[in-house]
Amino acid sequence: MRHARLPGTVWALGVVSLLTDTASELVHALLPLLLAGSLGASMLVIGLIEGAAEAMAAIVKLFSGALSDRIGRRKPLVVAGYGLSALTKLVFPLAASAGLVLGARLVDRLGKGIRGAPRDALIADVTPPEQRGAAYGLRQSLDTVGAVLGPLAAMALMLWLLDARKALWFAAIPGLLAVLVLLVYVREPERHVAESKPPLGLRQWRALDRRVWGVIGIAALLHLARFGEGFLVLHMRDSGFGNALAPLALVLMSLAYTLTAYPVGWYADRMSRRTLLAVGVAMLVAADLVFALLPGRTGAALGVTLWGVHLGFTQGLLAAMLADVAPKPLRGTAFGVFHLCCGVALLLASLGAGALWQWQGAGAMFLVAGLIAALAAAALRHAPER
Repeated sequence: MRHARLPGTVWALGVVSLLTDTASELVHALLPLLLAGSLGASMLVIGLIEGAAEAMAAIVKLFSGALSDRIGRRKPLVVAGYGLSALTKLVFPLAASAGLVLGARLVDRLGKGIRGAPRDALIADVTPPEQRGAAYGLRQSLDTVGAVLGPLAAMALMLWLLDARKALWFAAIPGLLAVLVLLVYVREPERHVAESKPPLGLRQWRALDRRVWGVIGIAALLHLARFGEGFLVLHMRDSGFGNALAPLALVLMSLAYTLTAYPVGWYADRMSRRTLLAVGVAMLVAADLVFALLPGRTGAALGVTLWGVHLGFTQGLLAAMLADVAPKPLRGTAFGVFHLCCGVALLLASLGAGALWQWQGAGAMFLVAGLIAALAAAALRHAPER
């Protein structure tokens, strides 16, 4: 089973993630420049927009995951979520204020919230336990291929059009293609539809044992050490790359993420997941130290690369660890709670990062983030082994 092909649905969901992330990262690469430039938003406001958008997604994931358990279907919610995100890509070029950007980001992340937990649970439904590390790693790798293509497209469009608003219109194309792939190629198992349906309500949380909460707690603490990636774009700009090349931050980060996520997932099916997770947290601490202590282009480029390696070592691995310990009838609920806690942590991290940058400078922001990441490393002894 370890060497068998991954299910076609996993590959299809990976392609959907690739296309959607191309669209989302094109937008993500340009919005901080638009906000900090012509819209005149402060770092605190940018932090609020970054964090609130992800918190919105996290809250919705809680209920969409539980709902997918209740109705016994994942795909309808996944289609609804990706479809909503694709449609909102048409709104960003029209935004004339930071408030409208916030509204559009919230609706976009609403779509992410609707699809996130049911999609992650669907991967667990169709994948044998022996291949889950590889399955989540593959989806993350394909997702981050899109995260490379999006910023590259943003830079090319900026060099061509010299206008962020005009460039933002192109984000709708890959978003709509993703919905088409999802409708045609993603299948969910019939056995899931026929399973017993748990009651829909917060009392389901009581059925999640300490191993589930251990994974969720570590993931939330790790997200407190992170913040919206728009700050990486702005740091790249301020380190000498300028507006046109600032999206290179997301390109380097996503390349590192892409090259590590699947190999880490493959090894996670064969060795200690806790050890691999510890390496990933160490990469985050190293990235923050490089950002804070090594100025200029070299420090910025090395920092975002280490940040991407950290993502490759942690994101798919945490999902696989949660799938291992979550009760099967409540798998969607478990992923929903997971994303909720991580989203709230990311909101607090982004607000704190914006405030620190605005009042103490970027160096202080990165040093505090590194300290929190070190605390997350100390908590890894509570991570469950398979």
